[in-house]
Amino acid sequence: MCCESKRRFLLLYATQKGQAKAIAEEIWQQAGAHGLEADMHCISEMDKYNLETEKDPVVIVISTTGTGDPPDTARKFVKKIQDKTLPPDHFAHLQYGLLGLGDSEYMFFCNGGRTVDRRLQELGAQRFYDTGLADDCVGLELVVDPWIDGLWLALKEALQLQKEKEGMNSAVDAVCSSVSPAPHAVHELKLSSEVQNLKLEDEGARASDTLSQKLDDINLVTPARDTEPSLVHSGPPVAQSALNIPALPPEYIEVEFQDTQGENPHLSSLISEGTTFEVPVTKAVQLTREDAIKTALLLELDIADTTFEYQPGDAFSVICPNNVSEVEELLHILGLSEKGDDFVCVKVKQDTKKKGASRPQHIPERSTLKFILTWCLEIRAIPKKAFLRALVECTSDAGEKRRLQELCSRQGASDYTRFIRDSNVCLLDLLHAFPSCKPSLSLLIEHLPKLQARSYSVSSSNLYQPGRLRFVFNVVEFPASPSRPVSRKGVCTGWLAELVAPLLHPSKNSLDTKGKSSSTEKISIFPRPNNTFHLPADPSVPFIMVGPGTGISPFIGFLQHRQKLREQHADWEFGETWLFFGCRHQDRDYLFKQLQCFLENGALTHLKVCFSRDSSTAEVAPPKYVQDVLRLCAKEVARVLLKERGYFYICGDKKHMADDVSDAIVDILSMEMEADKLEAMKILAMLREAKRYLQDVWS
Repeated sequence: MCCESKRRFLLLYATQKGQAKAIAEEIWQQAGAHGLEADMHCISEMDKYNLETEKDPVVIVISTTGTGDPPDTARKFVKKIQDKTLPPDHFAHLQYGLLGLGDSEYMFFCNGGRTVDRRLQELGAQRFYDTGLADDCVGLELVVDPWIDGLWLALKEALQLQKEKEGMNSAVDAVCSSVSPAPHAVHELKLSSEVQNLKLEDEGARASDTLSQKLDDINLVTPARDTEPSLVHSGPPVAQSALNIPALPPEYIEVEFQDTQGENPHLSSLISEGTTFEVPVTKAVQLTREDAIKTALLLELDIADTTFEYQPGDAFSVICPNNVSEVEELLHILGLSEKGDDFVCVKVKQDTKKKGASRPQHIPERSTLKFILTWCLEIRAIPKKAFLRALVECTSDAGEKRRLQELCSRQGASDYTRFIRDSNVCLLDLLHAFPSCKPSLSLLIEHLPKLQARSYSVSSSNLYQPGRLRFVFNVVEFPASPSRPVSRKGVCTGWLAELVAPLLHPSKNSLDTKGKSSSTEKISIFPRPNNTFHLPADPSVPFIMVGPGTGISPFIGFLQHRQKLREQHADWEFGETWLFFGCRHQDRDYLFKQLQCFLENGALTHLKVCFSRDSSTAEVAPPKYVQDVLRLCAKEVARVLLKERGYFYICGDKKHMADDVSDAIVDILSMEMEADKLEAMKILAMLREAKRYLQDVWS
């Protein structure tokens, strides 16, 4: 093995939406500047690497999907290393560093990375660098950037240690006494979302892979003292700082316009998750009054002529397009308004410097330009720093160029978080804010992520309504802000609301029955079964449901299913059922007032409701939130969970509800068991482990 190969390390990534891959590519790009060579592969390509015989250090970047699962690309790898017959020293030869990506809004934060990390440790692998856990809730870059900065010194020490061990086998004891402490001990970086000011131990190496941009490099007008920082203007100290900006990502996509005509690909070709179904929307009902703060809609789909199957508690995904007017606006800014219906061929540039470059799977090789911008690219995505860095090169105005450099720089990290990430700024907002920026179509394809299908909880039972699927959603509203001058609706919910407008407000000519229209729109869907959020297998087991707002959606399916089971099996024993529902106003957004029917037919035993914004003249104010009502029913809740071994289901907003409900349950268990809070938390953890405390939440 030559000396140069000694500088090699293996770089593996496991990605669901492309973030882990993008970070791995950044590591690969920086490696050369540090005299290292990254042998990069997707973790699913197990024919291209072999951890059983790997001698060089291994760097793993892995995301988390669903409710804490490793990404689809890592499933085979995880299954392989979880083989219980593997001995505890199976990976004793392996040195690795792992960067996990996740979102603390969800229960099992970074569980994909934690699962792999834990199992590698169990099989004897040694960390040469402390594990990093990056949080997408506050910004991945807060951990990713310092983790990558510290990686190079750790890698060099690991490689040096390996070299010394291999070169001095005849004097192992001497080597062991002379080398510095194990790199993983030296680099016990407590990487968390609060890490922002990590001092770099290898300053020279960092300087070689970043660009130091001094203020006098461009003719920048110093902002007036009273000018507040904004998306387009910086303030001190950023405005006066030399900047460390990321390396320019290599271009790798080429787009050719073609004169020939043809047909666009079918939407099903864009989905890798399984079979898609094109189904008609047969009914639409607005569940909220016009003066409600949020607009909630119920849609019914006809799945009778399909093989689509679901259980109450399952979810499904809707394939949705970008907003038509936004696509037209983007075409106009790009100067391609006249070419939207032209066919283009997308391929990899022959002279690209990007390792392993390939056409993104979500981009068809041949389609119209408008098809790509409408169905393939998430044009509403918050731009990553690498994208901002690439946009710098497409910007002619010196002041605009400088500001884009600031926003992608290390010095401008807080500005990026405040004015781009937290403000939910997208590409269109940037192009309006920086009018001299004129990116190419190929650049958009390289940097914009895949337009993701949107998932919704099923709000019906196939047993109760055969051949029908219902779901409920709020039409998401994004109000205007200083960084985003126009208000917008959610990509999917806005599209669905517009699509079903004729069903909500039918004309007399098209009206058949209330909420139904003779002209039926179709949407494409695919199933996303939930492995745990289902009714107890034993109908005699009691359960509690907590679902404020549209969080009630899956529980309508639960109750419909329970009602039908009671009708079909009069001799069965059924456990009691509790539903805790809350909304703002009883007369404006009480979504399912027919819940009383479930009480009358016995499907629902106890219904507890609360209204957070309604005023009351009662001497004792009624509870405002579902967690307050739970506390009022503490004895019953504890009885169901502890004595009767019942189930507890939560559906809805995580940050503003599910965490508060969890806290309430801890308080209830502590009070009713006469135990301290720590003991109550352990009981709740046991309920989660036993799959008796289940959540279907979103951020």
